[in-house]
Amino acid sequence: MSRTVRHQARTLFGTRLGLSTAGRACAVQFTLLSGLVQLYLAFWPDSSLPRVPAFLTVVGISLVGGILRSWPRTRVSHEFQHPAFEVTIKVGDLFEQPGHLVIGSNDVFDTDTRDDLLIVHRSVQGQFLHRLYASETARLDGDIDTALAGVPPVRVEDRAAKRAGKLARYPVGTVAVLGSPQKRFFLSAYGTMRNDLTVASGPDQMWKSLEELWHVMHLHARREAVAMPVIGSALARIDSMDHTSLIKLILLSFVTRSRRSVICKELTIVVHPEDYVRVDMLELAMFLRTL
Repeated sequence: MSRTVRHQARTLFGTRLGLSTAGRACAVQFTLLSGLVQLYLAFWPDSSLPRVPAFLTVVGISLVGGILRSWPRTRVSHEFQHPAFEVTIKVGDLFEQPGHLVIGSNDVFDTDTRDDLLIVHRSVQGQFLHRLYASETARLDGDIDTALAGVPPVRVEDRAAKRAGKLARYPVGTVAVLGSPQKRFFLSAYGTMRNDLTVASGPDQMWKSLEELWHVMHLHARREAVAMPVIGSALARIDSMDHTSLIKLILLSFVTRSRRSVICKELTIVVHPEDYVRVDMLELAMFLRTL
């Protein structure tokens, strides 16, 4: 049994929400099937249909069908109305998604992945550099500088205090818009790169950065599809929130802002395959419906 299947089974049978979801699905299946059997017997009361085997068959099919219908998926979507937009949570590769992309960053917009000292090579930021900028750090830094040309830094650190990386600090929530109108990259500074070269963030900083991100997306995304990772889930040290809670925070912020005016027609939150075991898709599907 693969790790993914074990996680799905644990989510369904090891949580109260999973058990209640499976129970309701099985009950619906049983009601439908037993209704069909009763309808059959009403028209053919003299049928030789064996009662006990028929009952056991209905129970068995109901259990299997209910479990299959409620089995946790690797993708959940929900369409909202008035205004109309769609939200999707899926497991996959962020950089294979169509439309514009959101890339998490820090308040100094560090990009260097050498020795994983500042930016970890396998992180979304690191993959952005290597896959979309062909590891050309200078070119990426130049585009970021151009995007931030009109944003004054709040402070410039001394090299003696911060031994590596960039020194100019921008307000948390600052968004550097890169790329072309056809393919935008929104670099969102949701955390602070401390002078000890660790990133720190929290729910308040996340909410503030998300509000600014939606504002900038509203201006530049042209209401087209946008995909984003679970920002804050890797090295930002938001210890008070797990992956599912972070996704809920993103969803709540996005839906709240979209009620005022549409940001984009479709937002996709992409969960890395290695992180799927940390996400409760059943809980997120129910949360989407409550929104």
